[in-house]
Amino acid sequence: MFDGYDSCSEDTSSSSSSEESEEEVAPLPSNLPIIKNNGQVYTYPDGKSGMATCEMCGMVGVRDAFYSKTKRFCSVSCSRSYSSNSKKASILARLQVTGKPPTKKAKVLQKQPLVAKLAAYAQYQATLQNQAKTKAAAVSMEGFSWGNYINSNSFIAAPVTCFKHAPMGTCWGDISENVRVEVPNTDCSLPTKVFWIAGIVKLAGYNALLRYEGFENDPGLDFWCNVCGSDIHPVGWCAASGKPLVPPRTIQHKYTNWKAFLVKRLTGAKTLPPDFSQKVTESMQYPFKPCMRVEVVDKRHLCRTRVAVVESVIGGRLRLVYEESEDRTDDFWCHMHSPLIHPIGWSRSIGHRFKRSDITKKQDGHFDTPPHLFAKVKEVDQSGEWFKEGMKLEAIDPLNLSTICVATIRKVLADGFLMIGIDGSEAADGSDWFCYHATSPSIFPVGFCEINMIELTPPRGYTKLPFKWFDYLRETGSIAAPVKLFNKDVPNHGFRVGMKLEAVDLMEPRLICVATVTRIIHRLLRIHFDGWEEEYDQWVDCESPDLYPVGWCQLTGYQLQPPASQSSRESQSGSSKQKKKAKSQQYKGHKKMTTLQLKEELIDGEDYSFLQGASDQESNGSASFYIKQEP
Repeated sequence: MFDGYDSCSEDTSSSSSSEESEEEVAPLPSNLPIIKNNGQVYTYPDGKSGMATCEMCGMVGVRDAFYSKTKRFCSVSCSRSYSSNSKKASILARLQVTGKPPTKKAKVLQKQPLVAKLAAYAQYQATLQNQAKTKAAAVSMEGFSWGNYINSNSFIAAPVTCFKHAPMGTCWGDISENVRVEVPNTDCSLPTKVFWIAGIVKLAGYNALLRYEGFENDPGLDFWCNVCGSDIHPVGWCAASGKPLVPPRTIQHKYTNWKAFLVKRLTGAKTLPPDFSQKVTESMQYPFKPCMRVEVVDKRHLCRTRVAVVESVIGGRLRLVYEESEDRTDDFWCHMHSPLIHPIGWSRSIGHRFKRSDITKKQDGHFDTPPHLFAKVKEVDQSGEWFKEGMKLEAIDPLNLSTICVATIRKVLADGFLMIGIDGSEAADGSDWFCYHATSPSIFPVGFCEINMIELTPPRGYTKLPFKWFDYLRETGSIAAPVKLFNKDVPNHGFRVGMKLEAVDLMEPRLICVATVTRIIHRLLRIHFDGWEEEYDQWVDCESPDLYPVGWCQLTGYQLQPPASQSSRESQSGSSKQKKKAKSQQYKGHKKMTTLQLKEELIDGEDYSFLQGASDQESNGSASFYIKQEP
């Protein structure tokens, strides 16, 4: 691991190769200890480091990956679009405002229909608005730092290995505390970019708290860095790349022989794999591309799907625009592995309701997404005992994800899919039914909430309280769905109560927020959005693609919503509370019966052995209803 330093020389007089001599290098002070490769001091292409915001689309990303000399745009297309819009706006302004003589280009534009002029000007205005929104978002995030947030409160973050769908989720390896890396030396006044070795003191998702070698137990210059970022490298990278290793100015006089110090400190130490950067890049390649067509749930009518087109892809998250949206604003956000999106033709194949598009033919450039790119569901055998219409169960309400409600199977579709309605809240035409697969972790057998000490939301308007399943089944003439038909698998997910993460607000899926795991029931996680009331909590599966490690937003350039302050909660929660008003006024449950009482009241003949020995353990699950999977 340390072989890369065998060639290091302390002689500063060595000459560079013929190719390297063409590169201008700022002189380094002769009295500064520097470890070089064969005595040659290399410069690093100086570019303003940090994050940048695209002035066209508003996307936030790593500045070095941006285009144009000034790093103002995230892509070539944004640069060209911005340039085009700016020219049009300038011409229109000259024509309509300044009264200056029009140029030749302005005369050409003047001949265009008024609609085209207005469209160009409107697009320019939209660009300005997007810039304003981006600046406002940046201001709101200015005071938030994951590192400070975790340090000041001694929080623990969920490890990257908990998120199999996230970059490096399946190949994180044994990256842990005490791993050594090479990073830029910020405690240095040199005009060139130099590096030094640091050790990981603490891990929080993708973020690592680093301490420069030589500081021992002194945390004075500790700093947070994204392990998957472009400025972090395995030990030996500087030697192989010809980059200088310079000790921090604060401790540069602490040792006289820094090379010997490093050899001693690094012998036997762990570092990042040599191909770590390559793996990061590969894990951030996504098969979904703009212009792909998919079928996605209609956000206004959950009972049906619509055709949508991929507008953009950020970190595997898709911004889908419904095909009939002329102004491209009617959109929907989800992950590419979301159960809410399907290949074209899926609805017809299983008998699901589908809204036909008024567009008679595909728009130019749009094409159907290959079916193999979508998440696969587990195959089920519907030939034997199976779910039937009218059967009762418990289900997470997709319109109020903080509640698990009394529900009914309204229609059995092909390939194991079910249409489900929330009792007491259904529209007469079934427009609020929703589709879950039989193996979905969002549906549960009768009694699940009772045994796991979760509040079960009874049907709206049901007056016989406290709610009892036995009485309700008898009054409605219904039967409970057989327990054996539900998903019993519990993966060894690794989540623990109190862990921090970044989570999608599924009631506003374009937002990703700072969040905490507050409860674990087998594979079910209770996600709390920091700074918000518990009524906004959401039940989410441990393998949901809507959960991400700390640092995911920074890595992918997505906007992270910081914990809400009291003032922002009061100003932003108005509309959300109106949406939840009807739900929140429902009866929230009753005191829990004992397991014995519940067993006595459930219908005879059904196997409820999963209730035996169950308790409200905040763990991966111990009830025999579930099967624990070993890693």
